[in-house]
Amino acid sequence: MRTGIAELPLHGGKVPAWLLSRMEKLSKILVTLIVEEYGTLGFLERISDPVYFQAINNIIGMDWDSSGSTTVTTAIIKRVLSKEELGVKACGGKGVHSREAPDEIRKVSEEFGLDASSLVRTSRLVAKIDNTALQSGYQLYHHVFFVDEEGNWAVVQQGMNTIDKMARRYHWLSTKVSDFTRNPHSGIQGRREPFALNTVADDSQEFRKLSVELIKDEPEKLPTLFAEANRLLEGYVPLTSYVPYDPHKVRELREKFRRLGKPSLNKDVWLQVKEVNIDSFSDLLLLKNVGPATIRGLALVAELVYEVQPSWRDPVTHPPVDPFKFAYAVGGKDGVPFPIDRKQYDELLSILSELMSRVKGDAKIMKRLATLTRSWAPPPEEKIPT
Repeated sequence: MRTGIAELPLHGGKVPAWLLSRMEKLSKILVTLIVEEYGTLGFLERISDPVYFQAINNIIGMDWDSSGSTTVTTAIIKRVLSKEELGVKACGGKGVHSREAPDEIRKVSEEFGLDASSLVRTSRLVAKIDNTALQSGYQLYHHVFFVDEEGNWAVVQQGMNTIDKMARRYHWLSTKVSDFTRNPHSGIQGRREPFALNTVADDSQEFRKLSVELIKDEPEKLPTLFAEANRLLEGYVPLTSYVPYDPHKVRELREKFRRLGKPSLNKDVWLQVKEVNIDSFSDLLLLKNVGPATIRGLALVAELVYEVQPSWRDPVTHPPVDPFKFAYAVGGKDGVPFPIDRKQYDELLSILSELMSRVKGDAKIMKRLATLTRSWAPPPEEKIPT
């Protein structure tokens, strides 16, 4: 286990009610303190940081290394924000709740006086990028969109790989996104894969440009180009080839596409192009029938037919800071680093509640307390998978 990494295996089961209620109380204290000290943008900055987010998860007692560290923690924070008037709300959730995000964003936008259509488009585009433009074998099933009164936003979403039984968490922050299709993430947490089709990398710029040109200017050629590229991928050299046949390159690509899935083209995609203006790669991604298989097909055409190679580098971040130490606050749901003691959890809640009522926004005492553990690190042998 490398420093700063939280593996996210898919875990089933539920958090017991006695623990869930305590998690919500502690999360309320944490979120309130963060907003009071740093403002709503400061809260969004921290929720979009994979290490900080994981520290919140660990400190409230959730497993430090499970898929639930995303779904449970965001669900609890969303509940806290819905009850407290802190100037920031959360929309969406896990599974079917992720599809409720657009309606919830519209409701929050009306409350805050924001442009709902722009935020809903952002929510859709962010999900489309992590499910379609960036492919490493993970299917999105969780999407939470945080937004404050000023229109700043953050996204925490997660995908699952049912074959490897692993999860991957994606973090976004509005102030760090200058271009949605060029290194847009504030962080990606999970296990790094040997390769990923990364069409939002810096060195995929030529691919993005070519894809828009193909879709926009020559959509009627796409079915033929897809068929041609697929024949090359299967190892058959057609009578008329656009590029010299390179067996080594084809074998390498075959392995990558075998892992990600067969490229294909939905015929409705190029029929849509006649009715929709496609001026950017974002516009292309937002087309209704453009999914992972279509982007894989465009990648195959670009590389084998036009010799334009997209990036195959997995952009998972490996931060140097390890948030595991925060699991020592109350312990972990499944007993790592030690089982949760209800009495000690309640004592912590009582102490923090009393401190909050006394300091009343003065965080100096909290900062002095922080110096007690700043230089402490847990024994490495205690960081074991749950």
